[in-house]
Amino acid sequence: MRSREILDRHRAVWQSKPVLRALYTAWYHEMVSHLQPGTTLELGGGTGNLKEFAPAVVCTDVVARPWLDVVADAQHLPIAAGTVSNIVLFDVLHHIENVRLFFDEAVRVLRPGGRIVVMDPYISWVSWPVYRYAHPEPVDFGQDPLRLRPPQADRTPFDANQAVATMLFERNYAAFHRQYPQLDKRAHRRLAFFAYPLSGGFEHPSMLPASFVQPLLALEHALGFLDRFLAFRILVVLEKTA
Repeated sequence: MRSREILDRHRAVWQSKPVLRALYTAWYHEMVSHLQPGTTLELGGGTGNLKEFAPAVVCTDVVARPWLDVVADAQHLPIAAGTVSNIVLFDVLHHIENVRLFFDEAVRVLRPGGRIVVMDPYISWVSWPVYRYAHPEPVDFGQDPLRLRPPQADRTPFDANQAVATMLFERNYAAFHRQYPQLDKRAHRRLAFFAYPLSGGFEHPSMLPASFVQPLLALEHALGFLDRFLAFRILVVLEKTA
């Protein structure tokens, strides 16, 4: 399926699936709370949902759609240096072919004090078998996400490695920080224990009524001490130092 068709289908699912909107609304509000004043650039904006919560955001993706503002590749941003206050990536980081090229670009375009806000899959004891066997994208801990690799001619924008964020920000964080000492971690949270897998996401039917989302999120908050074992997602905020 072509990228445009996938984005159109995801946008239709977003508009027709109340449980998904209820769940993602809580996450979008949390991500927006970390934004600095100034220009916000969303990479891989896809369905354009962030605009509902941050209307001034510049929404981009690698293909043109009517609701997107700019066509842009995260590895080669058409943005002047030091002009952006925030870069937001929701379910995007693990799709980028060369993650190191993205972070090089992020350091270049962010102003001092600017932030990168990332929400991505987290590989925990519970999420690993679900992502490994019930999701089309692979989980590969044998890959070094900071190693530059030649571009693959047959690669699509939706190819991915769901282990990327877990490796960068936890298992291999020391190597990441050595590579990017100017990016300080301001927030790091593991989340999405029950409501997310029960929602079915964008690909599967929901097993959860929308009215159950808030009570489940409250339960997840109370069980936060089990996040390393139960989480399906990770939220990380990095800030560029002066």
